[in-house]
Amino acid sequence: MLIADTAGRWWYNYPFMKFAMNILLVAAALACGCGPRQPYVTTDRLGKGLVLVLTGIEGRSNLNEDICKGLNTAGIEYAVELYDWTNHLIGPLLNLQAYEANRRKAEAIANEIISYHNTYPGRPIFLIGQSGGGAMAVWAAEELPQGIQVEAVILLAASLSPNYNLDLALSNSRRGVLNFYSQRDWMILGVGTTFAGTMDREHTASAGKEGFKLPDTLMQPESYRKLFQKPWDPSMSRTGYGGGHFSSSASLFVEDCIAPLIRLEKWSVETIKKTLVSRTKPQADQESQPSSSSSTSEPTPKKNGKKKKN
Repeated sequence: MLIADTAGRWWYNYPFMKFAMNILLVAAALACGCGPRQPYVTTDRLGKGLVLVLTGIEGRSNLNEDICKGLNTAGIEYAVELYDWTNHLIGPLLNLQAYEANRRKAEAIANEIISYHNTYPGRPIFLIGQSGGGAMAVWAAEELPQGIQVEAVILLAASLSPNYNLDLALSNSRRGVLNFYSQRDWMILGVGTTFAGTMDREHTASAGKEGFKLPDTLMQPESYRKLFQKPWDPSMSRTGYGGGHFSSSASLFVEDCIAPLIRLEKWSVETIKKTLVSRTKPQADQESQPSSSSSTSEPTPKKNGKKKKN
């Protein structure tokens, strides 16, 4: 130990090595964001429930920290854990394309969910995934054993292909999967994933831009009744979500739109629509319009000619 320690100090005393080490430490700090590691995870909060926020391919950053801040500001009493599943050594692009490694990491996330469920039985567990984290949320839900469900999965600008079969993830979620998508996300989830690929290795625009398509044949077709999709609309701009990829994690959007959905007892097209309209429409508009005309219409899931194999 003494020899190793002495050797370590020896090479560290070289100016170049010291400079390089400092650069690496600064880069790691920037990649992981600033501030406390898990400021919203306490024993008291864990006893009430858990919201697991899965980062995008960039890893921990101010973008996904804003999701946690928005939930906390909204008064969500559950523990809010920011889970960085990425490999900082290979960078965002390779994190996107490391399919086998990402699948293994999804198993680790599922094991954390199982551990929490066993420690705090009956407490609700929510998964929120932004960009590549959306795929990780879906895959983690798929890995859960029979008898264990998450409460809900919320996808923000998810980097999964529109044809991805959500049947198993839907079955393992009590409320279902809610997908926020935007045609304005044409650069990252349009051009970007067409060339670099989605998290599930399809070279196409992502479901975070186009929405998920409904397969013609499903093992459990009833599960797709729990798929809810919300396209971006201009009223969301007042919350900081302008339809672009990175603004999907805006803290005010999370505070005004995501937190109220977590508080709902159950989800339906009507309750989700009513909740989002009440949070995104200016108060003056709500008072001047009949409630029936102020709701945002939900699109009928698109049909796909063939079943997607995963």
